[in-house]
Amino acid sequence: MQLILRVMFAAGLAIALGHISTAATAQPAPQQIKLTEKQIQGFIAAQKEMSPILEKIQGGASDKPDPKLQAQLEAIAKKNGFKDTSEYDEVADNISMVMAGIDPKTKAFTEPQAAIKKEIDAVNADKTMSEKDKKQALQELNEALKEAQPIQFPTNIELVKKFYDQIDQD
Repeated sequence: MQLILRVMFAAGLAIALGHISTAATAQPAPQQIKLTEKQIQGFIAAQKEMSPILEKIQGGASDKPDPKLQAQLEAIAKKNGFKDTSEYDEVADNISMVMAGIDPKTKAFTEPQAAIKKEIDAVNADKTMSEKDKKQALQELNEALKEAQPIQFPTNIELVKKFYDQIDQD
């Protein structure tokens, strides 16, 4: 069950961070990039400041985020070594893809497709879940499975593992 929450967190984070300035539409899978240690450190520093602003944007009644909040996000991204929020979003998406496959206890990495299939099996075998919750979880997992991609840059896995505890802080 922990993995389903991590997969949903990663998907939610990617949606929340990806293309903040556009209305919610079907997003193509994020482009994978080779992460650097500097990018991950910048992400960690920026996320502490960005989280409260992103919560305000998500909690807003309007489809269009407040331009002042957008400007704050841009300033935070730049302050932490990114050229803009698009670059920050790209790094965040790539970190999220790797985070979704890391077991929080063992720090072992499993490719996203394998992890999602394992979670689908666990949900199917779970006798404690209501049928409604099971149906919803399976629907979300099957959607995630359709969009899951193998990690193209193995060095990203090692970098994210190195900074796992700092990234995972709430």
